[in-house]
Amino acid sequence: MSQRQILQVFEQYQKARTQFVQTVADLAARPQNTETLQNAGVMSLLRPLLLDAVPTIQQTAALALGRLANYNDDLAEAVVKGDILPQLVYSLAEQNTQRFYKKAAAFVLRAVAKHSPELAQAVVDCGALDALVISLEEFDPGVKEAAAWAISYIARHNAQLSQAVVDAGVVPLLVLCIQEPEIALKRVAASALSDIAKHSPELAQTVVDTGAIAHLAQMILNPDAKLKRQVFSALSQIAKHSVDVAEMVVEAEIFPATLVCLKDPDEYVRKNVATLIREITKHTPELSQIIVNVGGVAAVIDYLGDSKGNVRLPGIMMLGYVATHSENLAMAVIVSKGVSQLAICLEEEQDHHTKAATAWAFGQIGRHTPEHAKAVAVANVFPKLLNLYLDTESSEDLQAKVSLSPFLK
Repeated sequence: MSQRQILQVFEQYQKARTQFVQTVADLAARPQNTETLQNAGVMSLLRPLLLDAVPTIQQTAALALGRLANYNDDLAEAVVKGDILPQLVYSLAEQNTQRFYKKAAAFVLRAVAKHSPELAQAVVDCGALDALVISLEEFDPGVKEAAAWAISYIARHNAQLSQAVVDAGVVPLLVLCIQEPEIALKRVAASALSDIAKHSPELAQTVVDTGAIAHLAQMILNPDAKLKRQVFSALSQIAKHSVDVAEMVVEAEIFPATLVCLKDPDEYVRKNVATLIREITKHTPELSQIIVNVGGVAAVIDYLGDSKGNVRLPGIMMLGYVATHSENLAMAVIVSKGVSQLAICLEEEQDHHTKAATAWAFGQIGRHTPEHAKAVAVANVFPKLLNLYLDTESSEDLQAKVSLSPFLK
């Protein structure tokens, strides 16, 4: 047998591996194929291909595994039980691994971690965070983005996993990522900071201590809607925890510019802005007064008029929080025609959570003095509130909120 014939055997084997892994990756892109692939033992066949000498076979095998793990927790569990994660983590940490493979490997980690805290913990336990930190320091923005995405999916589950992410030294690198020119990387990094900050005051403080607020504040008027969604989400998750961090968010001079975004064409941008304002106003009369002074109450009332459905909820609650603090702040809501707009919300919305929040807001506005109560009475909401309280189909929460209203006492 000639040398050429011998080499031809190897070429055929490589072509067969390439064709197999490419076909499996294509099949894995369609949900209806996943059960058949799993029953055929696809996990154990893909695992050795992660170590293949041919880079394209490696990355296509990882892509196929990521697509499978992405569908449901059973397939993600199979990836964990197949002892595949340690191999991916090793490859991520290697300096000479191709960037395409690193992106695919981070995709698998993200696909496994997203399903549950237990699966995310399995990703952490195999040493993934150290490898993802190395990827965040890569030159290639695509690799950074894939790593930040995986980190975001790990952190979002609970405080313990977020703390593990923080302990790995991720937060300063994410803050560097939001300063990069690539919009997609900025989005994912802001989302990851939001997922870390949301769980506890301590985690939010860690994000604040790296200077994240100033960099997030610079992006509030970015033309990219998806980026603005994440920026306002992150600022909300930071501001909600305490007076001190809420004051730091306000001191970043995001108002009144932020109010412009209450008229953004993107519904989620508008909702996240309203949520941010709600999280700031709930803390103290002083913070509420700042929002009133920059025109925040009038802007939120306009937002309620322009919106429908559950996107109204943070705006309704914001008016309630402002009114809670003092007679003067409640009067600011009344003067800005907040009562009539809340009455429209009560009439139009069918969702019980939204109705309950509206009933609560009326209670906060009207509870201060007879003058405040009269302003609510003029809007003719008492009969509606009474009907909601007596309606057997009203949820317990809705009936409870209405029953707390001073108007039914």
